[in-house]
This record gives sequence, structure tokens and C-alpha cells, in this order.
Amino acid sequence: MATDFSRRTLMQAAAALPLLGMASQIAFGAEGEVIARIETDLKNLDPANRVGSIEDNILQATTQTLARFKPNSLEWEPDAAKTISQVSETEIDFELNPGQMFSDGYGELTADDVKFSLERFLPDAQGNKPAYADDWGALDYVEVTGKYTGKIILKNPAPALWVIGICDSSGTILSKKATTELGGKISTKVVGSGPYVLKEWKPNEHVILEANPDYKGNAPAQLKRIILKPISEWQTALLAFQAKEVTFTEVEPTAVTEVEQDPNSAVIKIDGIDYEWIGVNVEKAPLDDSKVRQAIRYGIDVDAIIAGAWSGTVSRAKTLLAPQLLGHWADAPVYQYDPEKAKALLAEAGVSDLKVTLTCLNDARTQAEAQIVQANLAEAGVTVTINALDGGAYWGMGEGDKSKDLELTIIPYSSKFDPSFQTQWFVSSQVGVWNWQRWKNAEFDKLHSEAASITDEDERARKYVRMQQLLDESASCIWITHGVHNFAHAKSVTPALLPNGVNWQLRYFKSA
Repeated sequence: MATDFSRRTLMQAAAALPLLGMASQIAFGAEGEVIARIETDLKNLDPANRVGSIEDNILQATTQTLARFKPNSLEWEPDAAKTISQVSETEIDFELNPGQMFSDGYGELTADDVKFSLERFLPDAQGNKPAYADDWGALDYVEVTGKYTGKIILKNPAPALWVIGICDSSGTILSKKATTELGGKISTKVVGSGPYVLKEWKPNEHVILEANPDYKGNAPAQLKRIILKPISEWQTALLAFQAKEVTFTEVEPTAVTEVEQDPNSAVIKIDGIDYEWIGVNVEKAPLDDSKVRQAIRYGIDVDAIIAGAWSGTVSRAKTLLAPQLLGHWADAPVYQYDPEKAKALLAEAGVSDLKVTLTCLNDARTQAEAQIVQANLAEAGVTVTINALDGGAYWGMGEGDKSKDLELTIIPYSSKFDPSFQTQWFVSSQVGVWNWQRWKNAEFDKLHSEAASITDEDERARKYVRMQQLLDESASCIWITHGVHNFAHAKSVTPALLPNGVNWQLRYFKSA
């Protein structure tokens, strides 16, 4: 939401910025250093159970994968691997570069570490799966054929594997020895072999990455240090950037013109493929009645949310997959705001005086969205209580089935480049983890599995369209937007970003 700050308010806020712990002497002009704002603090650095893109970006800078994306591109090149090739639809062979060392004295990276790291994504003996198990859902096993060589054996073809598995954070190579010794501590500590090391993490204050002096790979760090500062509020982040306390940050679309007026600053714009929606818990009475969920859907004015909370700077979403992605459902219906129809559906369901809690993040824009929803549903006779949480408490609901008592939730998820990454969070096995709607559908689960294992793009697309139709029929998701990403950066710094906008290639950030 755009906020009209007076000059006096702006100066007062800027004067208060040192309270964030950002000293002015390490600002735009600091040689070999970048200070980047992140929206929330990191939460879990275990690659198989990470929370999202913040952990992704740190892992990609501090560890290695067999192959990595080139700067600003989805084209890949070898990373820890000397060579890697897909020799058939179900076999990928690799040979590692020798002499690549893990930090903290944990020794050399070998094929045993690759096997250990990738097979961590497989279900355990009791059938329990890590959060990102579907990224390696096609994996059968990794065969070690030598100290530096091995074969990745798949159960079936996996067209998305290179994009969301091998080159992404799910392809992170961990030290088997370190992971075994550290156990659960790997959620807060990185033992990697990448160009940077995680030097320090002070929760809610900063994360410091420093160039790895023992890095033996072919893409060394371009900077001495990268400091990541968690700043949840967009306006605070903008003020920090304008005060030259932060070198790189995402900004609201409404702030782009203001940033561009600074001759020392520049803006990068990337159209979003993310997805923000309002999820409805289908297990919680009376929301377990589809007529009640349909009433909620007709009772929310998504166009008003776009106009009011986003100042009209983004397009409205009508389905899960963005138009740029394989399987986008172009003919998905758009549900227009109709409070009278919402009232009629509630009456048909025999529900009156409905009271629900809407849970959301506590940043200004999301709270503006929540307030619009609250006002909309009041017109339909539904009383909404807003429960705004900080990032730690909000995303913590993905642990241990904490989300089971949610009713309505505003949910922003980041996207990757294959539709299987988006659909995996809505399968039945994700109930209790990231499927906060708690919606289960056997046909959806089957299609997700099938679509991830065939190479015919037309057939894959048809399956993803059908999956979105099933989601639509459930009335468990009210889509808001696929978003847009605008990044402000000092002209003294050249950032590197993957085309989804949320994956920052920190290893390639450099001085201009």
C-alpha cells in the first residue's frame, strides 16, 4: 500500500535508521561489500526442509550443487561437477572436481556426500517425507562408482529435475560427516564448499556471508562480504535504501519513480510468476461446506485489493499458474464481487452470523489487504477478525501441524520455473506442512505425480490445467496476484537475479 509520507515524517524515519543496526559508514561506498535487505529472518537452512527463497539464496551462495544456473539465466553449467550428463531418461552420470573442501575442517567433497545429500529427500522407513521431497520425487537412488563419480538413477523421467532439483537448493551437496554430527543444528548452520561462508547470524539483526578463502571451485566470490538485513516493512526498507544504509532491496511498485530520481540508484523490474491467495481451511466447520467457501469467494473483492493494497500496480490472478508457465489455465473463471450472492449461498448452507479469523503477515500491504477483505465480507454478513503475525510466527505454522486451526489465511508463495514446484504444495501429503487449506484430492495427487514424470509438454500442460480446475471446484483458494518484483540497487553494485525475481544469485553479485 502506498503511504503518503510528508518530508518531516521522512526525515524523522531516516534519522531513526541507525536503530536498525546499520551504521552509515558501511553504506553505498563500502568497497567489496553489499548490504541487502531481506523481508524476514532466515528460519531453516536444511535444504530438504527450508522455508523459502531467503534460505535458497544463502544456500546457493555458501554451498555447491552438481550444476548451477548461469548469471541471470536458466541455462546451466557445471558447479561441483567436472562433468554431468543425462545419458538416458532415467540416468544422470557425474564426475566431481577433486579437491573441493567443506568448511570447518569437514574434509573433501566426494560422491558419498552427493549420495547422502540427494537421498535425504527420500521418504524414511515410516514413509515420512521432508518438506521438499517432491523436488526429488523421481529419485530411486544414487550409485557411487568411485571417489568422485556416480550415477543418479531415476524411477521415471523427470523433466523438471534440472530446474528444481539439480541446479536449485534441493541439489545442495552437504557434508555427510557434518550433517551426521550436527543433526538438527544444520537448520541454523551451513557447512558448505561454496564461494561464501556463513560467518555470522544474529537472529532478527543480520546474516553475514564472507568470501570463502578455501573455495576451490570455478566461480569464486566477487565480493568480500554480503550482509543481509531483515526489514519486514516496505517503507522502512525504502527509507534505509534512500539513506544509503542498504545497497540492494526490493521496493513497492509505487516507489520506483522515486528511486529512479536518485542518480546513484537504479531499478530492475521482473514480472512475477509468484502466487498470492486467500486460503480457506476446508476441514474447519462451517468452512467444510463448499457453499460457505463459495460464499466467501463471492464476498471478497479481489479488484479492490489490487486497487487499494497494491495501488493498481499488479494484475489480478485467476488461477495458480502464471501466464508465463507451462500449464497456465487461460480460460479460468474470474469471480466478481457479489455480496448478495454470497448472502444467498450462506442462507442455502443454513449459516448465519458467520465469524471467521483471517491470519496474515503483519506488513503494511498485507494488513491493507486484510482490512479490505474484512470490509468486503462485512457486506455479506460475515464478521472477520484479523490476526496479523510477524514472519517468524506466521511461517512457523508450517511446522508440526500448527496450521490446523487456521480459518482464512492470506498466503504469499514464491514460484520456480516448472509447474510441478507450484502444485506440490497442494497435494494431500502436504497437509500439516504447507497445505494450509487442508484440501485433499486423490485425482489431484495422481495428476501431480503423472505430470512430473512425462516429457510430452502438451500432455503435461493438460494435466496441470485439470489440476487447477480441481482447485477451482474446491473453492479453497481465492487468487489475488502473481505480483511483480522491483529491485532498487546502488549503481556501484551489479546484482544477479533469476527470472522469477525471488532467487538472488548472491554468488554473482559484484561491484560495478
